[in-house]
Amino acid sequence: MALIPFDDRDGEIWLDGHFVPWRDARLHVLTHGLHYASCVFEGERAYGGAVFKLRAHTQRLHDSAAILGFEIPFTSDAIDSATTELLKRNGIVDGYVRPVAWRGSEMMAVSAQQTTIHVAIATWPWPSYFSPELKERGIRLKMADWRRPAPDTAPTKSKAAGLYMICTLSKHKAEAAGFHDALMLDYRGLVAEATGANVFLARDGKLHTPTPDCFLDGITRRTVMAIARRKGIEVVERAIKPEELDTADEVFIVGTAAEVTPIGEIEGRHYQVGNLTRTLMEAYSAEVRG
Repeated sequence: MALIPFDDRDGEIWLDGHFVPWRDARLHVLTHGLHYASCVFEGERAYGGAVFKLRAHTQRLHDSAAILGFEIPFTSDAIDSATTELLKRNGIVDGYVRPVAWRGSEMMAVSAQQTTIHVAIATWPWPSYFSPELKERGIRLKMADWRRPAPDTAPTKSKAAGLYMICTLSKHKAEAAGFHDALMLDYRGLVAEATGANVFLARDGKLHTPTPDCFLDGITRRTVMAIARRKGIEVVERAIKPEELDTADEVFIVGTAAEVTPIGEIEGRHYQVGNLTRTLMEAYSAEVRG
């Protein structure tokens, strides 16, 4: 199937406070965000025309910008309102929403305090990240070569564009080897996350998930943990060693794009899509559409 380039589509994009034709939402090649990764973003999902936990995503966008040292020039109310209106204008019922904020082109150097901060929101149809068939049997993960950085070496609590470079490298290598995604360790050699989703292990009826001290504490992660606890499932946040992957009964990843996706294999380790995973898949699907 031919790819549809993201710069050549119908519809509108919200850019710096205005709805503009999709193809007109452009930036200059000498934009600071492009050269120096002074850019933050969000990934959101709309179900039935409404974004799940929209305000939490918008707040995290503001928080990420603050960590990178700039202020988004629009309130959360303004961004939320623009998002809702944009979904209507583009006719999106079930789809993806991408807010992004970046430093502009006034300064082209490491120091860029006087750059204009730009904000854009785009929406497009995206019913599922992985096919129903894959989610039924579980996806295959390869162990990544790259590791999540220590919190004193990168702004790990932000959803900053630059942090995803090693995710792209890891996912490309995994896909080239016939896998669907990659599982990343952290700087200490502990289990961290997939390239764009948090990870959970089920063992003896309990859920175990890495403590997010050097990667994002995902909004979907927190939602799934809350659902599990409401159902009486014990959730344990802790350091997880790679060898514990050998003894897990079930493994799954969670994220705005991935939702709840079971893992069938992690580089030679095989897992069943068990009752606990299926329970949380169904409960999460009901919650986002509730």
